[in-house]
Amino acid sequence: MNDKLVRYQAILARPVGLAGRILLLISVLLIPLAFQFPLWKMAFQSNQYPDPLRLEIYINHLEGQKTASRDDLREINALNHYIGMRPLMESDFAEFLWMPFVLGFFALFILRAVVFGTLRDLIDVVVLYSYFGLFSAWNFYSRLYDYGHNLNPDAPIKVKPFTPPFFGRVQIANFHVESFPAGGSVVLAVVGALLLAALVISVRQASRTTTAA
Repeated sequence: MNDKLVRYQAILARPVGLAGRILLLISVLLIPLAFQFPLWKMAFQSNQYPDPLRLEIYINHLEGQKTASRDDLREINALNHYIGMRPLMESDFAEFLWMPFVLGFFALFILRAVVFGTLRDLIDVVVLYSYFGLFSAWNFYSRLYDYGHNLNPDAPIKVKPFTPPFFGRVQIANFHVESFPAGGSVVLAVVGALLLAALVISVRQASRTTTAA
């Protein structure tokens, strides 16, 4: 048992291998791209809006589709008012303030693993990044639930409390609503996959080296 523990600790103390460092460096270079694309896209279609109203959620702001005759975010908020839903305002989203800093932290943390890191450091990065992804998904769903269930009882149009779709297409009143991840989420998922791949490769390399020693 002690021999296994000693071997395990020896593996954790090994530096991240070259292949792992390359994957980590690629993941760092990808993180800024997540700011360039929306994390999530939502569309709202009805007989009144055959050309759907479109909403994009970025890391640090909301953006509705804009045309010469229509501002979709403004239209969505006007519709929300009729059913008693709070308007979508960037100032209500604390996530837009902390998410850029968290991603900046991960970029620095990953770079540290590239330059100085051991497998123990890399495991910390992977665990924290996984927690960040799960927490962000839960937080987004909680936001959707809160907006759809805390309706003004004095609203002109009465609807049952609902949860806008986190993923997929649903019918809400006379609207077909769809919600899907977009480019920013894909980039962050690729970053996570690269971190995991770097960990797996580095653990295998360290395990072989430790066994040979």
